[in-house]
Amino acid sequence: MAEVLMKIGEIAAFFDISVKSMRIYEQMGILMPVKIDEKSKYRYYSADQIMYLDALLELKRYGFALSEIKLMLDKKVTKEDHLEQLARKISVWQNRIDNAKCKISKINDIILKLEKSEPATEIHELTDEERAQLLNGLACLKDKEIPHAIFEALFL
Repeated sequence: MAEVLMKIGEIAAFFDISVKSMRIYEQMGILMPVKIDEKSKYRYYSADQIMYLDALLELKRYGFALSEIKLMLDKKVTKEDHLEQLARKISVWQNRIDNAKCKISKINDIILKLEKSEPATEIHELTDEERAQLLNGLACLKDKEIPHAIFEALFL
């Protein structure tokens, strides 16, 4: 009995991806069709390749680049190599989580300052002495501190 093959469009539709994506996977050598019709140039894939594509798409959802996926799905890669790649990806995601938490904390700090702040005073409403103090304080700041200080002076 002949193996049932599926056209590229059928597989793409089944996985809700574009035919273009399938062709990119082929160009990168990640997922090669088992057969290409000489006349129509239709690409055909086997049932085994459906599981392979499912694994590929799952790794993409976890943030792996196609170059990383190609290595992960290489049959020559050892279990230890897989574990190392997965650990690296966990580290990348953990760094993103830490960065997001830091940004959330900074935003919460701004919210607290805004909640406690008085209405902003217009620069022209300041006395000459208050303006001089403000400018003197800005002159003493390091370059990276200036945007934060200006923000606080204007809004807090």
